[in-house]
Amino acid sequence: MQMFRLAGMVAALSAVPALAQDAPPPAGDDLAMKLANPVSSLISVPFQANWDFGMGANDQGQRFTLNIQPVVPISLNSEWNVISRTILPVIDQQDVTGIGQGQTGLGDVVQSVFFSPRKPTSSGIIWGAGPVLLLPTATDSALGGGKFGFGPTAVALKQSGPITIGILANHIWSVAGKDSRGDISATFVNPFVSYVTKRATTFSISPEFTHDWKNSAWVIPVNLTVSQLLKLGKQPVVVAAGGRYYLERPFGGPDWGARLSLVFLFPAG
Repeated sequence: MQMFRLAGMVAALSAVPALAQDAPPPAGDDLAMKLANPVSSLISVPFQANWDFGMGANDQGQRFTLNIQPVVPISLNSEWNVISRTILPVIDQQDVTGIGQGQTGLGDVVQSVFFSPRKPTSSGIIWGAGPVLLLPTATDSALGGGKFGFGPTAVALKQSGPITIGILANHIWSVAGKDSRGDISATFVNPFVSYVTKRATTFSISPEFTHDWKNSAWVIPVNLTVSQLLKLGKQPVVVAAGGRYYLERPFGGPDWGARLSLVFLFPAG
């Protein structure tokens, strides 16, 4: 199950980080495009609820993960920005490690930092790169890997009208931690495509490829998501729902899953 725990940790990064650039406060479909565009002055606080089913040796286990993942862009100077993204998972799982067994608590924290130029390249490519850290904060050994991890992460995309096409990737190596836990060396690659309508509805497809180099194993879910920009009073929020099917999974991993998200947006201006 360590392979699936690691896949879940790195896959939580699949939502594109908000890499900052100066812009006036947007509204409507413009704000929805900014959410898809990582070069935007947009602080976001997502609460992402994930359900995975068909887990464990008998395929009867299930897991709920609430990812709390604030994204904060910070201006470094007139040309560069840095974006902090912290992912704190709160997990409840039943019948995963054995029939009648359950675990509830915190998972391992993933901290990413992206450095991004304020302006796209001459060909319109938007990009960011930096380090990703894995922190062994799990409150139960079944909910985390027990290792400190470190590696590079990068994202690149291009927007053409209402369409965003891009890719996010990272690699994590374990560098310290409990000797009794297995070492980590995992690559995550996440291509994504999204389309934003004039009513600020976003349709997206996002396959995720995680390869465990230590055990020669793959986890490959394909995610389909629909999201809508709304306002609660004056507060812009995004609500999203989607499902995923696992094309490849390790023994004991899930067959399919679902996701609901609520994202609070704070445009800078």
